[in-house]
Amino acid sequence: MASAHGRLGQHVLAVLDVVLRVPSIFIIDAIFNSYSDPGTGWTGTAGRALIRALGVLVSSVVLVLSQKSLFKFYTLFAAVLLGAASVLINYYSTSHIDFYSAYNRAALGFRLLPRSGATLWLGLALLQLLLGLGYVALLNVQSFCAALLVLDIMAPLWGLMLELPPQVRQALALASGAILAAHVAINLLWKLKWFYYSCRYVYLLLRHMYRIYGLQLLLEDTWKRIRFPDILRVFWLTRMTAQAVILVYVVRVVRSESGLQLGWDLFWDLTSNLIISGCDSTLTVLGMSAVISSLAHYLGLSILAFIGSTEEEDKRLGFVAPVLFFILALQTGLSGLDPEERLIRLSRNMCLLLTAILHFIHGMTDPVLMSLSASHVSSVRRHVPVLLVSLVLFALPVLLSYVLWHHYVLNTWLFAVTAFCVELCLKVLVSLTVYALFMIDGFYNVLWEKLDDYVYYVRSTGNIVEFVFGVIMFGNGAYTMMFESGSKIRACMMCLHAYFNIYLQAKNGWKTFINRRTAVKKINSLPEVKGATLREIEDVCAICYQEFAASARITPCHHYFHALCLRKWLYIQDTCPMCHQHVYIEDDGHERAAFSNNNGYAAPGQERAEFEGEEGGADVGGAAGGAEPENELLEDNDSIEYDGEEWGTQPGVTLAEEEYINDDTDSN
Repeated sequence: MASAHGRLGQHVLAVLDVVLRVPSIFIIDAIFNSYSDPGTGWTGTAGRALIRALGVLVSSVVLVLSQKSLFKFYTLFAAVLLGAASVLINYYSTSHIDFYSAYNRAALGFRLLPRSGATLWLGLALLQLLLGLGYVALLNVQSFCAALLVLDIMAPLWGLMLELPPQVRQALALASGAILAAHVAINLLWKLKWFYYSCRYVYLLLRHMYRIYGLQLLLEDTWKRIRFPDILRVFWLTRMTAQAVILVYVVRVVRSESGLQLGWDLFWDLTSNLIISGCDSTLTVLGMSAVISSLAHYLGLSILAFIGSTEEEDKRLGFVAPVLFFILALQTGLSGLDPEERLIRLSRNMCLLLTAILHFIHGMTDPVLMSLSASHVSSVRRHVPVLLVSLVLFALPVLLSYVLWHHYVLNTWLFAVTAFCVELCLKVLVSLTVYALFMIDGFYNVLWEKLDDYVYYVRSTGNIVEFVFGVIMFGNGAYTMMFESGSKIRACMMCLHAYFNIYLQAKNGWKTFINRRTAVKKINSLPEVKGATLREIEDVCAICYQEFAASARITPCHHYFHALCLRKWLYIQDTCPMCHQHVYIEDDGHERAAFSNNNGYAAPGQERAEFEGEEGGADVGGAAGGAEPENELLEDNDSIEYDGEEWGTQPGVTLAEEEYINDDTDSN
């Protein structure tokens, strides 16, 4: 129970920590969006600029305060507000002769205060008493001084009750306000010492973190410490809620005066105005990005749970989506556009963001799809969710393209969205085709040596088409930048696109092609065993542990494998999987090396290599002409395991190591 209360208290403090930082964002947003009149001269302009800079500075400092300092600041601020409210109440109550009549003519026609004088003074006295107690409690004033301050706040009301002359009542109110203001000033001056040491501590802490961890980690730590995404979400949602309430109130007033009829058109106009006002500044765009981050994060978690994936890297959708949205907003200048054009641009950015999210979801589902098919999982319940998501990823781009082409004419934006949709459909088809190939291979339960080739052909075709789309999109972006809306951010994004989606993709594809061609060339250079000779060996492939059904390839170190298995191994490294010796490409004019099975057995009719190790390093005799002594080493599959780092530093074994290996194998 105690731990539950402790967790609840921590959650309450976290909520307060976020809520109390939101007003700083509102102030900064209001300052940046405020209108400055240029006709007041340079002195007025300089004064306003100074006030705005001071407001931004103070708001920024409050925004990054620690939790303890933030609570202290708002405690002091609330005390000042209570004192100011009590002074204003005293001033208006002593200045208006017909006090309650003035309040009865308040806005909206509400009659909140009674007409009875005695009841009114009693209510005011109770209100001032509460304000005074709150003031002294927040400032933690000692008991004697607290009593004097409460009496000072209540003094002007006594003048009203005693019906003193108006001049005396006003003087009493001014004196009470001056005493309270002096107390507030003294407290503020006393708090300056705490403020100085707090600022100095924060400065030293930031300097220490900057020197040790750097600027990036310092910003990341501050970002997480103040929960800046949560602050932006609360700011944006609060701002949108307030604007929605104002719009609903205006519609109700207009409807009551002119008999306006509610309908879908009016609802769409209200929604459009809300959306337009929700991205009219940089901070509101950041707030919308934070809301999109939450939606994308929970969408990604839902999809991961649905398809049964546990990869941590796939949980980055909540980071990728808002960053992409904010970059698109900056690239198109969203917050600086006219309202109608801003709505159109926002809808276009949302379409691009939707296609990007679908691409990311495909990146989440593709590894799961390949894992299920390659591992031959027989449970239908594991396959259905992934296949369903893949089908949705294929259908949504088609539907989106169909709707957009029926409502818009062809332009650069529509071309980009369509290209992304076609590319996504192609990716889904490639994934489903590879999935089907692996499922067919698992269904027949027979080694399919051409499977790797077919998978490579399918993926290569998809990668080539994707590369072509990348080049086309680069040309589309260049045309947009030169003839429609060029900007520095768009130019930077085009450079990043050219590097990551064109140059690196072409480089990696060419590297894969060269590695594959080299591996095939090496495999073809190795001798092949078939028929009766292969059946007499009676062993399995040391990579896949499957029997040899049709043929086997022999390495120069006299180990044999399936051609497909060895080729996959050679994609990674150019060494034998058993002894880690290099697999050399032999010339056609050389004699074929004598071969043995993985246990040292020689097939009939073939000469078996023998070792005659002598002290001082005698020559090693073998059947292969021109073969090095290191390549003639024969050992059992499981007799000796070699360290990969040792073999990585030495191309072969020394004579001393060879004698030790021979002695060890002979003793067994």
